[in-house]
Amino acid sequence: MSISPLVSILIPVYNAEPYLRETLDSALNQTWRNLEIILVDDGSKDDSLAIAKSYESKGVKVISQGQNKGQTAALNRCLAEAKGDFIQYLDADDILEPQKIEVQIKRLLEEPSGTLAIAPWARFYQNDLSTAKFVPNNDWCDFDDPIAWLVECWTGHGTMPPSSWLYPREIIDKTGLWHEELTLNNDMEYFTRAVLASRRLVFCPEAKWYYRSGNPSLSGQRSEKALWSQYEVIRLSTERLLSVENSDRTRYATACAWQYFVFIAYHRLPELVQYAEKKITELGGCDLKPDGGSLFRVLRDIFGWKAAMNLQRFYYRYRYQINY
Repeated sequence: MSISPLVSILIPVYNAEPYLRETLDSALNQTWRNLEIILVDDGSKDDSLAIAKSYESKGVKVISQGQNKGQTAALNRCLAEAKGDFIQYLDADDILEPQKIEVQIKRLLEEPSGTLAIAPWARFYQNDLSTAKFVPNNDWCDFDDPIAWLVECWTGHGTMPPSSWLYPREIIDKTGLWHEELTLNNDMEYFTRAVLASRRLVFCPEAKWYYRSGNPSLSGQRSEKALWSQYEVIRLSTERLLSVENSDRTRYATACAWQYFVFIAYHRLPELVQYAEKKITELGGCDLKPDGGSLFRVLRDIFGWKAAMNLQRFYYRYRYQINY
């Protein structure tokens, strides 16, 4: 591999007009200069495509899908165009610090093949970077055992959104394409395959980036279709992990993944919740509890999480006329 390998930054876009410029500027301002930036507009109805095209003169490759085919279809189109030795996915509202890619590249060039790089991230609100706070989790460290990283994340001790990762091409090739039938939490299914295709994960503390909250996103969807997607994500991810290692730690982690699904689907898809609860029992159980405000946590600890959720639903329905 070249001492200055090419990095492909892949940006799927749908209705990102208010923040797309900031995201593209953060990609263009990377200190690692051997880059290609590929943006696929997924049929945006706002001015996202026009904004993207204004960056073509700066070297951004812009592709329009014409119609809305979904985020994963846009990601796969990005991958089809990418020529890089390394891949950086970048959501259209995230912001990379200038050194993000350079720090991860230099670390990966020192590591054996099959290594993935991950990075610290901070959530910020109301488009104000001053609200960002980096909050370390248990997954903010190196892992010689990639399955241990999945166990940490699935048992509630961390998460790594898409922009955290830098992938060597060899792992991208082993991972395969994004699953285009999935919408909600599709990254979990993809990252599970990627992590299981790796030999090691390295954490790069100076490779920082920022996750924008408060804008509409796939992760915030709770429609029936979105929850069916979440169900499929959990099913595919847990089956894949258990096919690689069926042990006490992986059974507990998969039970926790199903428990998370129960929390988000409770009251909405009772038949899938019932199936998930059966899987949790078969796997040996999980002691995770849903989080919430201080009153919710008190009610949860006294009466149990189901009673707390029932009371919460009653409150929202009659106080705000929301079918929560």
